[in-house]
This record gives sequence, structure tokens and C-alpha cells, in this order.
Amino acid sequence: MNRESVNNARSLYYGFLSKMFVFTTSIERYKGVIEALDVMIENPIDENSGEALREIKEFMVSLGEAAMIQEYDDIFHNPRFPVVRNTASYYDEGVESGHKRVEVINFLAKTKIRRDEENYKENEDSVGFIFTFMHELVALIVEGNKEYETLQHCMFTEVINPFIDEFIVLVYEHKMAKIYKSVTIVLNAFIAFERMYFEVAKPPLKEKKRTQKPVEPISPAEARRRAENKAKKAAGLEAKVERATR
Repeated sequence: MNRESVNNARSLYYGFLSKMFVFTTSIERYKGVIEALDVMIENPIDENSGEALREIKEFMVSLGEAAMIQEYDDIFHNPRFPVVRNTASYYDEGVESGHKRVEVINFLAKTKIRRDEENYKENEDSVGFIFTFMHELVALIVEGNKEYETLQHCMFTEVINPFIDEFIVLVYEHKMAKIYKSVTIVLNAFIAFERMYFEVAKPPLKEKKRTQKPVEPISPAEARRRAENKAKKAAGLEAKVERATR
């Protein structure tokens, strides 16, 4: 793979995805999205993601930015529905501000890129900020700043790759996800491409710790009642078997 030839496209995808997942109060939240979609639609990663890109454009043109923002809020912020967590730390440790946030902050400190705290309110390891950071890193590499190539590799392999598949599934399966199903199809295709680019494998699915449901205490009388019912059912089954074998 000629990495230099695809970095412009990678920067475009990261820029698009950052606008789809970042929480910002900026009035220019979706500035340039339609133009980016037009370019990506012309040269999609695969057929499925190409169709998804066309669906996203049609949605934004016909229903507008307000509809996109509402669906985003219903998936990530609305307490009426199960909220999809969007930080790497949550998927790594079960907390919103953990080691992965520290990792991203440390990576950020090695660059001239800084978080615009006035417009970007979420943690540095939130999906939206991670994609924005990667967009800026790739853009700097395109401009000739080759010293950031190792840093982008670390960001993908150590921060993005371990959790992004679980995040994609949760967003896709969310009851309020409509156009975000299409967004996750594009994201999934792009992540597969990035794994080829960085020559890293899809990580194995982490085994989740399940909380055992406590055993319900019952009274001696209830225990006797359940035992008697069990005995009656057993006796009835034996009678049926006996009749069937005569």
C-alpha cells in the first residue's frame, strides 16, 4: 500500500467522522460535511459503505442538521434511552476518565494540537475528539510533518483499535439509531481499512464480567410447597411414561 497516496483520503474520513461523533456547541458543527460526502461517495471504500454515504447525504439534505443533532442526542445523551458511552476509558476500565484519557492527553502534549475547550466539552478520549485528533495528525503528515507518523500509529493501535468494534455495535443496535446505522457502516469499513494501513489485527472480543443475580431467600413453607409441586410433576411424568409403554 502506498501510504502517502491515501493520507488525504484518510484525513477526509477522520474529519467526517469527527463531525458525526463530536459534541460541540459550534454553529459550524456540520460545516463541509456535504462536500466531504460528495467526495467519499465518488470513491467509497466498498459497496456497502458507498450506499451508507448516499443515505447520510440524503438524510442531511432532506431533514437537515436539526434531525441529525436530535438523533445524536437520543443515542449519546438522552436519559430516556440507554446511553451509548463514548470514551475509550469506559470500554477499557468501565470509568469515564481513566488511563486511556491520560494516554491521549500525553499524545496530545507531543504535538502543537490543542483542544478548543470553548467548543469541545467532552474528554480527550471521547470518540469525537479522538477522530478530530487523528484528522489533524494525518493532515500534518500530509503537509510533511513525518515525525507524527509513529504517533498516529500509537493512537490507532493503543487507543482506537481495542474498543471501537464494541462501540460500533452499540451505536448500530441502539433503538433510536436510524441514520446512525449508516454512519456506523461507514465507520466500520474505515476501521477495517485502517487496520490494513497500520497492519494490525482486529482484537479478540473481551469477555465481560457478569454480575451474578443473588439467590432469592425463601421461607421453609415456600420451600416445602415448591418441593411438593416438583414431586407431583415427577409423579405425573412417571404415570405418563408408564401408560405409554404398556
